[in-house]
Amino acid sequence: MTTEVRPLRTLRNYIDGEFREAADGRTTEVVNPATGEAYATAPLSGRADVDAAMAAAEAAFPAWRDLVPADRQKALLKIADAFEERAEELIAAEVENTGKPIGLTRTEEIPPMVDQIRFFAGAARMLDGRSGGEYMAGLTSFVRREPIGVCAQVAPWNYPMMMAVWKFAPALAAGNTVVLKPSDTTPASTVLMAEIIGSIVPKGVFNVITGDRDTGRLMVEHPTPAMASITGSVRAGMEVAGAAAQDLKRVHLELGGKAPVVVFDDLDGAAFAKAVEDISVAGFFNAGQDCTAATRVLVHEAVHDEFVRALAKAAAETRTGQPDDEDVLYGPLNNAAQLAQVEGFVERLPAHAKVEAGGHRIGDKGYFYAPTVVSGLKQDDEIIQKEVFGPVITVQPFTDEAQAIAYANGVEYGLASSVWTKDHGRAMRLSKALDFGCVWINTHIPLVAEMPHGGFKKSGYGKDLSSYGFEDYTRVKHVMTSLEV
Repeated sequence: MTTEVRPLRTLRNYIDGEFREAADGRTTEVVNPATGEAYATAPLSGRADVDAAMAAAEAAFPAWRDLVPADRQKALLKIADAFEERAEELIAAEVENTGKPIGLTRTEEIPPMVDQIRFFAGAARMLDGRSGGEYMAGLTSFVRREPIGVCAQVAPWNYPMMMAVWKFAPALAAGNTVVLKPSDTTPASTVLMAEIIGSIVPKGVFNVITGDRDTGRLMVEHPTPAMASITGSVRAGMEVAGAAAQDLKRVHLELGGKAPVVVFDDLDGAAFAKAVEDISVAGFFNAGQDCTAATRVLVHEAVHDEFVRALAKAAAETRTGQPDDEDVLYGPLNNAAQLAQVEGFVERLPAHAKVEAGGHRIGDKGYFYAPTVVSGLKQDDEIIQKEVFGPVITVQPFTDEAQAIAYANGVEYGLASSVWTKDHGRAMRLSKALDFGCVWINTHIPLVAEMPHGGFKKSGYGKDLSSYGFEDYTRVKHVMTSLEV
């Protein structure tokens, strides 16, 4: 008896309004992480493909730039409507990309994506600036905000659809044109987005090329883009910043995170239980593959042991599994290399560490890892200092506010953090002292389109979402005119 082998689906680049294979015909296989099996091939784009995409974006830029904001707004609103109408197709592509639960992808990703596109559609018509005036006798000054030009954008594999939205929506709204590269492991949903967006905007305005790190490097090094934007690892961000410096491209970096979750001992029974539940979800959601994930918990010593027991119990009750299982919180890690990375962190734990829950792979099909809680750690341990990017929550005790702040800030990242306390004054002190771009109080992980998302230190610079994220895709020009003819 022979097993039927299904042919792999063929994905293509989207350049200048049409789908194309790589110029040299090279491809790479795309694997479904829930099964570990290949389901498609995608172009392994090279220099010729990057050149073609950049040329198309450059040619389309003047006309797109010169549209009045209301017309760009209309286009973005049509894109948002189309994403809603074709949501099930997008979900299917994203689930095949990532192995995420179907139901959670439907409820937790599509609505915010659509909302974010609509937010930036409105932002296109709401450029703020100083009022014009006479700052020198006989002369009037005013400020113009203009699009930057062609934007080279690289999206990650943890949220392929949503991170693509965070990149193209503000860029297009501001009047830029885009060449976007998804991760080599998750191109399917981005290619589908290209089909949808390409039916709405003029050719060349939005282009998608697939490929690996070398493809991304060619994009950043290319002379055409005026801006390079990447969401990815610290290593990747440093490489992009270095390459962009060669011709002084503007750079927008959203990199790694190691979010501290600071829990004080003044939470009563219900508040304590809610903190455990919310932190568990925020740590394990999307298999912990989130730069803001609540994976580094700092707990006051008075309630540390109780909190560890409760968190371990929550981990034991958290399920991972196949995308069509409605009872799972998260799916697989994205790829074999990421699974190996998470396994490595746990295998290298020091002798003083204790695995309270999980700590192992689940099954031999796909890249699933058990919800894991680790206690007994010291501040300089590898798993405290480095981003695991998996469903692993660490717990450390602290004695007072000063030590909590020192432990929280004692990492190279500065993206997100949270404080859990009933003491308003303490919450305000911590929100000032924590060296992170976002501080949540008695919650962790909610994001809204109106508020900025971005970090400090090695978490990068530049903001996603909000009017600040929109302004990052503009440049400022001073115009001065004489009042005398």
